[in-house]
Amino acid sequence: MKINIITLGCSKNTVDSEKLAASLVANGHTVHFDRARNDCDAVIVNTCGFIGDAKEESINTILQQVAVKTRGRRARRLIVCGCLVERYREELAKEMPEVDAWYGVHEWDKISDELRTENEESADAAIPHPDNSTLSTLHSPLKSTTRPLSTPTHYAYLKIAEGCNRSCSYCAIPLIRGAHKSIPMDDLVAEAKALVAKGVKELIVISQDTTFYGLDLYHRRALGELLDRLADESGAQWIRLHYTYPASFPDDAIDAIARHPNICNYIDIPLQHINSRILGSMQRGIDREGTLQLLAKFRQRLPDAAIRTTLIVGYPGESDEDFEELKEFVRQARFDRMGCFAYSPEEGTPAEHLGDPVPQEEKERRVSELMAVQEEVSLEKNEARVGRTFRCLVDRIEEDGIVARTEYDSPEVDDEVIIPTNTLTHSRIHALSPGDFVNVRITSAMENDLFGEITD
Repeated sequence: MKINIITLGCSKNTVDSEKLAASLVANGHTVHFDRARNDCDAVIVNTCGFIGDAKEESINTILQQVAVKTRGRRARRLIVCGCLVERYREELAKEMPEVDAWYGVHEWDKISDELRTENEESADAAIPHPDNSTLSTLHSPLKSTTRPLSTPTHYAYLKIAEGCNRSCSYCAIPLIRGAHKSIPMDDLVAEAKALVAKGVKELIVISQDTTFYGLDLYHRRALGELLDRLADESGAQWIRLHYTYPASFPDDAIDAIARHPNICNYIDIPLQHINSRILGSMQRGIDREGTLQLLAKFRQRLPDAAIRTTLIVGYPGESDEDFEELKEFVRQARFDRMGCFAYSPEEGTPAEHLGDPVPQEEKERRVSELMAVQEEVSLEKNEARVGRTFRCLVDRIEEDGIVARTEYDSPEVDDEVIIPTNTLTHSRIHALSPGDFVNVRITSAMENDLFGEITD
């Protein structure tokens, strides 16, 4: 069968879809990752159920695929899976009977089995399959070490754990994904090596909380040791750390970043707020003073590191004064990269009983105002890079320019370095490919982009 997988939400979902694809390919199917395709025998929508906007996008995408199916296009099977299904399976199935099957986040093997059976029946002949032990490994999104990539082939996400043991008041992830479950270190190193062997240059380390890694398996925080092994053994040229948690941040992870030149000087750490009362209500396990001390530690021990954070505005009880405190924090902290979300109440979370007292219009105003503060900081930081030369990874080649990134920028969410094609010879343009490293001198800057010329 020709199967199209549409992935919504975060990079953790991306890995799940890719490992599901590995199982499907092992069963003889052809898999595509293309939201615009309508020529496949089956479509799988891997949904997100994290916040209101993500739920809405997931539902709209399902409805779009229902419309394609009912118009008599080629797809005869429509399967929906993932986080939204885990939370709202019965309601969704009742409202959208056109969907053939619904699977939660712990049922990846059932998807593969269903489509394997469908394929055998439609072909009227059994395709040779791996034995049961092999299938079991392929079915698990946590264990597969070879997978088709839906990202560009020069970077890939390495998910080091599933689930989350945190009790953040606003977050439904523990309800959806369950308790934290670390993947054994040897398995992760093997997966990283396999990805690098396929041409991956950059590994992006992810999970719901990467700093919790190892506590369940090894009874200690083992993120630093894992980073050491990945740096020494994987062969990756860049290793990037995402989704760290501020409370009890492991010092050895900081040491690993400082020690290895192939670990990017980059920390993604969602802080969510700075007001101690709000942080306490959020059940973050850290207050204003602890947050400031942690940032000071980063700046002292990793002076060249880019710090990326995300913040939440409009949380229940956030006063005008609390928001002004948050704005001043952003001015003073001078984050290299920042995102901001309006609070979204989620059923079943500890904050549900607090209601949603801040009007949506006010929440959106606060998002815009906070991001305007960050844009001023970002412009100043980017302008300070003008005249400097950076090693950059080429992401794509477009008609007007080569698009690349520094080690201080993660794909899709951070700044890009644009090298205008009119600064290059035709032969040089044709010699470049995504995944190449080039040295770029920065010639000008904007809030969210840098411009430069290749120097080597």
